[in-house]
Parts: sequence; C-alpha cells; structure tokens
Amino acid sequence: MPNSSHESHLRPSSAKKTFQVMVQFLQRQAASLLLYQAVLRDEVGATFLELLESIRYADADGCNCLQAYGKFFSSLAARSQNWEEYLITQILRNQNPFSLSSAETEFDKLPAALIAAVSNDLQALQNIYECNSAVLSEWVQTVANLPVSPIVWYSQVDKQVQKHELTLLAKLQQLDNWAEIIEDLYTHYKNFGSGIFAQHQALRWCNGKFEGISYPDPVSVDSLVGYESQRDALLKNTQFLLSGKTALHVLLYGSRGSGKSSLVKSLLNYYSDNNYSDSYSDRIENDPISETKISETNNRGNLRLIEVTKSDLKDLPSIIDKLRGLPQKFIIFVDDLSFEEDDDSFKALKVVLEGNLTARPQNVIVYATSNRRHLIREFFKDRPTPKDNDEVHAWDTMQEKLSFSDRFGLTLTFPGADQITYLKIVHHLASMAHIKLSKEDLTARALQWATRHNGRSGRSAKQFIDFLQSEGEYISMSE
Repeated sequence: MPNSSHESHLRPSSAKKTFQVMVQFLQRQAASLLLYQAVLRDEVGATFLELLESIRYADADGCNCLQAYGKFFSSLAARSQNWEEYLITQILRNQNPFSLSSAETEFDKLPAALIAAVSNDLQALQNIYECNSAVLSEWVQTVANLPVSPIVWYSQVDKQVQKHELTLLAKLQQLDNWAEIIEDLYTHYKNFGSGIFAQHQALRWCNGKFEGISYPDPVSVDSLVGYESQRDALLKNTQFLLSGKTALHVLLYGSRGSGKSSLVKSLLNYYSDNNYSDSYSDRIENDPISETKISETNNRGNLRLIEVTKSDLKDLPSIIDKLRGLPQKFIIFVDDLSFEEDDDSFKALKVVLEGNLTARPQNVIVYATSNRRHLIREFFKDRPTPKDNDEVHAWDTMQEKLSFSDRFGLTLTFPGADQITYLKIVHHLASMAHIKLSKEDLTARALQWATRHNGRSGRSAKQFIDFLQSEGEYISMSE
C-alpha cells in the first residue's frame, strides 16, 4: 500500500488513479472474507465500506465523499475508538465457526479448510487495517480537491478494549503477517469466548434473546456494609463458580432496602478484570480455600450477569442450554422473586434448581432475591383441615409450596437494619463520598432522615448520602 508521504508528492490525477486502484483492492479484500464478514457489518464497518465506495465513485464536487467521511468519523468518535483498534477488537470478539469451534474442539483437530479460511480472512483484514484514518483522510482531500485533509479521529485512551484483550491487541499491531497468530487467537476464544458474551459482562434476556447492557450498575462491594457475613458467603460461592467447582444456587431474602440486589450486582464489578477491587485482594490471598483462589484470580473478567425477569422464568431451561459449554461463568439474576398461588412459572425454576435428566452445567448458577422467605403465597384457607375433602394429600401440596425456597442450596438472610447498623452504613458511605459533616451532625441528620422518609435501611442511608452530596454541590454553586 502506498504510504501517505509518497502520495502527497504525486500529481492530483496520478494520486487519484493510484489510490482508486487501492480502493478497489480493499473492496475485494472485504468481499473475500469467508468467516469474519460480521467484522464490517456494524456501524463503523458499514461507514468504512461506504466511504470506500464514495471515494471510488466520487461526484464532481466530492460532496458524497465528504458526507461519507463525516459518517465514518462520527461512528469512531461515538465509540471513542481508533479505526485500527476497532478492527482488532471486532476480530477478538467475532462469533464465527472458528471461534465457536474453539470451545469444544482441540486446535489440531480442527478441519484444515477452517484454518485456511481463518488465514485468508486475517490476511485480508490486515490489508484493511493498514488503510488507517490518515490515509483515508488524504484520499478524501484529493477527491474533494480540499486545500487541507479532513481532521483524523484519534483517541489516546481506548475505553472499548478489555484488559484480557491487550496482549493480542499489541501482538497484532506488531505482526507483519496476522496469519501467524491463528493458534493464539484460538486460545483467546477458548478462554474468553466470542460474540455478545465477549462484548458485554451484563446482559438481560428479552423477547427470546440476550441483549447486552452497555452501562451496568457501578455499585461496588466496598460500599456495602452491615451485612459482612452474607457478603463473604456470596463471594465464596462465586469463587467456587469461577474456579470450576460446584457452586450453589442462592436465595437472598430479607427486608426491603437491605442491599440484596446491590450485592449481586456488585459481583460484576468485583470480578471484572478492569475494575477488580484491590481492597479485597488481601482477604482472597488469605482465603483458606487455597486451591480456589488461584483459579478464581485467573478467571477474573470471565463472570457474566444475566438478568431474567419473573415473567421470563419459563425460558430458563432454554437459556441454560444456550450457556452450556461456553467458557464464561454465568450468574442468572432474578430480582424480587415471588409467585402467586396459580403461577406456574415457578415450575421452570424448580427444574433448574433440582435438575432433570439433563446434566446441570458447571458454568451456570441462579442468584435470586426476595422479600419473602416462602416464595409462593399461601392463604389460611389453603391449609387443610380434617373436614376438607377436596384433596386427599392436601398437606403434601402445602408442604411443596412452603419448601420451594429450600431448593436453593444456600439461603442468605438480610434482617432489617437496627439503629446501630443504619448509622454504620451512613458513616461508611459518608466517608466514601467525602461528606464534610461532624460525626454528631451526621448522626443527628441521618436519624431525622430515617424518621421522615423510608425508615432505617441501606437504601435509605444511600438516599440520605446522595441528598447530602447534591445539597453540598448546590450550595457550592450558589456561593
């Protein structure tokens, strides 16, 4: 590919003819992809191909070319990612027959045709990669007869790249021949997967498919106090999951606002390879389960949290089948779980908790929260009496309802916060938020807040601290 310094010294007509040959070559490279077609199908890839087309068939004044370049620039700016890094991250996350095969087939047993197709695509994508934004900008300048080339998008900080992708990203940037990295790419897919689960750590099940959550709740384990024993038990069970050991399904039940849901959501940030909490590293190093801690650390960043609503519980068996065999570890999160008397959706959850003829996957567990210890509502009229003659074994039916929560392997109880616990949470959150109030004033205002608002709870404490923060910022702006 001609370099930009050489092109700048060519006569306009000669330069135009030269890069148009290159544009045709790049279009053929994109068309020749056998497995990685999806790399160029999202917004950034589509605007890149549209730009090539507009350069090749530019109108007289070059307006179509300028508009296409604007779309390309805008799509990169929206992601805050450079073209070169974008292309590599798409390769590292692309779901195709090669990336899917890596999860279940040894490398030396993959079909030769599949390896050849990967080699073909990597070489084609490397040619496309070398056509960087600066080169495209100079081509647009020539086609549109501009005195200067359009602004080139460049970002020093790439927020899209995940920590476990950095090694391969750097390696691809240095390699002269991308086909040499096929085996490393296979190992990457085997360890971290591909597709939507490689791109998102938080997801939801909606309308029969997985959807990525781009901005998951940033709540951290560090901010949750007052329920340390429950927190440690949940962390230990999650470590079992990450280390490949048998982890238990967990029911977190107790008072509203006690932090049950926040604790589950905080696991994602705690075990993220980008946001791993150093304040807990010493405790894990001292964990008595020594064989677990090393494996858990190596699998950091492989945890995925999937939100499933109660109305979608009927899909649970299908969801678990889709997750079976994937390299990631999955927590299916069901918030505010309870069932009406005539609600049959609990039966699907019961199958998952108890199992059936299908073996339970080691990479999937269920964490559910509820304000009720007994998840299925029961009325006094449901309790059988000797004169009842509607059902012979009515007590068995009632016991089945009452014992449904017992099918969770681990039950964590979150009692309501007393005044000591409430104030402990308030002072901890105030310290994290750098609230400048004396201990006495903070305590007095916190107690007033609990009396006038939602009582004593972790949620109420968080709302109180949020109010103080906003109040302080407002006063500072007014001064």
